[in-house]
Amino acid sequence: MATLRSIRRRIASVKKTQQITRAMQMVAAAKLLRAQENALKARPYGQKLSEVVKSLVIRTRPEGHPLLRKREENKVSIVVITSDRGLCGGFNINILTKATQFLKERKEKGCQVDLVIMGRKGIVFFHRTGEEIRREYRNVLGMADYTSATIIARDLIEDYLREAVDSIYLVYNQFKSAMQQRVVEERLLPIQEEGLEEGLSPVEYIYEPKENEILDLLLPRHIEYQTFSAILESTASEFAARMTAMDMATRNAKDMIDRLTLYFNRARQEAITKELMDIVGGAEALQK
Repeated sequence: MATLRSIRRRIASVKKTQQITRAMQMVAAAKLLRAQENALKARPYGQKLSEVVKSLVIRTRPEGHPLLRKREENKVSIVVITSDRGLCGGFNINILTKATQFLKERKEKGCQVDLVIMGRKGIVFFHRTGEEIRREYRNVLGMADYTSATIIARDLIEDYLREAVDSIYLVYNQFKSAMQQRVVEERLLPIQEEGLEEGLSPVEYIYEPKENEILDLLLPRHIEYQTFSAILESTASEFAARMTAMDMATRNAKDMIDRLTLYFNRARQEAITKELMDIVGGAEALQK
């Protein structure tokens, strides 16, 4: 049976852990408010830009721009967005499970698959599994600025233009609420076209300036903003997952403290009862 001193020390240790998890929960909640606001503000512009680009693609010849040319998927690249730190529940597990499933499916089809990883957790995981990593980026979610997203997007565009890969996919956590995040897999390159309703034909555009000039400006901007939006969504999802995980850890610590306190009181009662019995037994022995 554990001594009273060891139980008291364990209770004190759990209380310190509870203080840490509660502080981490409050920090994550504060960061979540800002990250959620940024992600929600970015959605309308990103959705409208995506609609414009996909609608424009329908009216453009696939060979009209390098980013529109579709090739047979022999070489595929997948961009996986994970966190650099842990203690965020199933945030990384869900992403890595989805990415691993994607790799397996593409390899079964005979595709050569490589990885572009954002976040230390993903880098460590895929290094251990021995998968080929084309590019690595760290501390992306911590910064979550447009400049970093632009650099990453330009690297991806360069890979596609020099035909190092035939298609590029994004896998990331889309923010739904503080309690829910959804793993999303979407194609980044080549750019997908927006389908028309049945019976409608695409309306021809008159370009000013020239078509190539507009596409050269608009299509890379679309890729950059899609990358930036995925980073914002992942950042908000990470803080939400961490806040939820730390809240559960704090509650579990409270339950453990209650159980240990009850165990401590029982052990102390047993010790007192034993001492009283020894005293009574000693007194009776003296009387005899």
